[in-house]
Amino acid sequence: MNDPMSFTLQPLNQVEPVGAAGERSQRWRATGNDPSFDVELTTGPLVGGWYEIELRIKVFRGRIHAPALYPDYARGFVIEAERQVLPLSDARQGSHAVSRLVRFTADVTRLRFDPSLIPCEFEIEAFTLRRLSRAEAARCMFGQVMASREGMGKLRFAASTLVDLLRGGPRRMADRLYHKYAAYAGGNDVSDYEVWVDFYDDCSPEGIAQALTAMPPLEQTPSFSIVVPTYNTDERWLRACFDSVIAQTYPYWELCIADDASTDPAVWRTIEQYVAADSRIRAIRRETNGHIAAASNSALALATGDYVALLDHDDTLHPLALQYCALALQQNPSWRMLFTDEDKIDAAGRRSDPYFKSDWNPDLFLSQNCVCHLGVYARDLVTEIGGFRQGYDGAQDWDLTLRAVERLRADEIGHVPRVLYHWRMIEGSTALAPGEKNYAHLAALRAIQDHFDRTGTRAKVKEMAGYSGYYHIVHEIPDPAPLVSILIPTRDRADLLKQCIDSIQKLTDYPAFEILVIDNGSRERETFDYFASLESVSNVRVLRDDSPFNYSAINNRGAREAKGEVIALLNNDIEAIHPEWLSEMVSHALRPEIGVVGCMLYYPNDTIQHAGTILGVGGVAGHAYVGMPRGYPGDKHRAGLAQNLSAVTAACAVVRREVFEQVGGLDEGLVVAFNDVDFCLRVREAGYRNLWTPFAELYHHESASRGYENTPEKIERFKREERFMQSRWGRKLEMDPYYNVNFSLNTAPFTLAYPPRETSWVARTAEGC
Repeated sequence: MNDPMSFTLQPLNQVEPVGAAGERSQRWRATGNDPSFDVELTTGPLVGGWYEIELRIKVFRGRIHAPALYPDYARGFVIEAERQVLPLSDARQGSHAVSRLVRFTADVTRLRFDPSLIPCEFEIEAFTLRRLSRAEAARCMFGQVMASREGMGKLRFAASTLVDLLRGGPRRMADRLYHKYAAYAGGNDVSDYEVWVDFYDDCSPEGIAQALTAMPPLEQTPSFSIVVPTYNTDERWLRACFDSVIAQTYPYWELCIADDASTDPAVWRTIEQYVAADSRIRAIRRETNGHIAAASNSALALATGDYVALLDHDDTLHPLALQYCALALQQNPSWRMLFTDEDKIDAAGRRSDPYFKSDWNPDLFLSQNCVCHLGVYARDLVTEIGGFRQGYDGAQDWDLTLRAVERLRADEIGHVPRVLYHWRMIEGSTALAPGEKNYAHLAALRAIQDHFDRTGTRAKVKEMAGYSGYYHIVHEIPDPAPLVSILIPTRDRADLLKQCIDSIQKLTDYPAFEILVIDNGSRERETFDYFASLESVSNVRVLRDDSPFNYSAINNRGAREAKGEVIALLNNDIEAIHPEWLSEMVSHALRPEIGVVGCMLYYPNDTIQHAGTILGVGGVAGHAYVGMPRGYPGDKHRAGLAQNLSAVTAACAVVRREVFEQVGGLDEGLVVAFNDVDFCLRVREAGYRNLWTPFAELYHHESASRGYENTPEKIERFKREERFMQSRWGRKLEMDPYYNVNFSLNTAPFTLAYPPRETSWVARTAEGC
């Protein structure tokens, strides 16, 4: 048996030392979800074969989850299947020891050690490898797997191992044994939000004190009236709710409680105790049960503060909730309404399922109540609109906000991108199951339709089958429908172009459109034959453009030749797959406040290619949910709802001609890449809201005719256009108003950022109309 070998670990990625250099033991902090060390192989490569790894690790903060070894067999750390995961899952504070048998299939030239999949602070007390013979490895595996089984399971495993030995010899037995051992020793996946909270939202007394120290001083002290209707609330949750208000670091509040004639005497008895204990708490006991809206109005009648905040009777506030709201209002004196991020909390106090929200997103708000909690409103505004409307119980806050925003400009609505509200997950709660209160779904549908009727908006609310609380808003198209000019740049690949045009002609229910094919340098006989066949089609024209390829210039020339009031930009590798695609997009593009309208694009294998564009992802911008299956809901169902976004792809985009011309069309300095993002940003700067809808679905046979950026010239051009965008738009690329700062720009969109971007940044003001 060989002696164990010890190794020195050098930090590679997302690992930083904690404490002074030269200390006897080294404490480390993993700052992201991909921390790693280089294992120094000072005596040369490790010979392939069996090894036993011993790891002792001490956790100070956070959790260790699924540490792993990545061997480099002289071809880089590129094959995920070659990693060796150590059986250590969800290990919290304290010392932990783990032993694992690993097999290196060839000589290892480099070795990487990833201590965890989630952030943590730790010390590595021991890291050793001991080489084993095949016989030793087999005994070790057999013993550990046998120990994990009981009764007949032991006999069946022993028999199958013997069969492997007899049929295939020691090597086959060892291979099969190792696979069974690896399955037995593997870890489980774990959500990292709880760890993220531990690092970036520490609610311990020390964490709260540190957060307060980092905040700017408050020069103004607005008062908040926290409105809580209650009915037969479990005393445990009612006290937790009230206690979360009392625990606020900001003292200028009053708690206004209305008991809606609870039949449980413990409810009013509990309320009376709190009223007697704190002069800032006031309450009323209703004589008859009037439901949520009536009870909320009773609580609202007690309010005297500058602002009203809405709190459900079984939910809780973050200790810094009002502190952050007061600071945001100080920084943004125009605000008359604000909302914050939120998450869920279970009976044990564990937080989960955060909703890191977009800034004010009017179209998303019509499809989903993305404001909800914590919502804070100027009290005079709430009085002006008449408080809560009875008959809208379950959606009374959505209805209140709809009526409030009708009287507000965009710059009067703010967003604080911090989780300051915790929904309680208990039986009967909408936090646990959105379908728990179906009456709320129907009330919301009526509230949204009422909003359209009040504002003279020609739109209807449609329910989405299988989804409670989400809606499809259908805007009316005028009669007669305006002409749409569909611009399709092309070069050869007649098969693609024919598929595109045929699908449009057969699967478009919009009644008035023309197709302009802009041919840029085609050479193939098949292409010209197809062009000739189009001469007899009354709504198709072919324009010849033999100038050097420039996507922006080609579309600008097409727009000048177009006859339509509405312009649709379309790649020649797009395929329509349902009749409503153009009607859906045009219905939004005709709205005076809307600029560019994008759609849902799928690859031919029914995975998502484009579900909107997020600024800053990958340096300039990136598509959301790429590669996810058709029907994927996205973050809080955002992949299934119409919403405002900063940008959409020009592979299929619709815009009014007047808007296109107002901003000068596409920038011809951007030959291939990012011209659509730049166009959308200029449209947004002109005061319009861009919009993405999932209810217009098409296939995209991406880059089939132009090819990819795979030559030195194309790569250099791409980098040049990337620099152009970064120079023109600068920090705006990092601060997409429709993408929360708690999400990452360096990994897939809508994954947590480690750390949050601009953690000192408190609040976001709405943009656009």
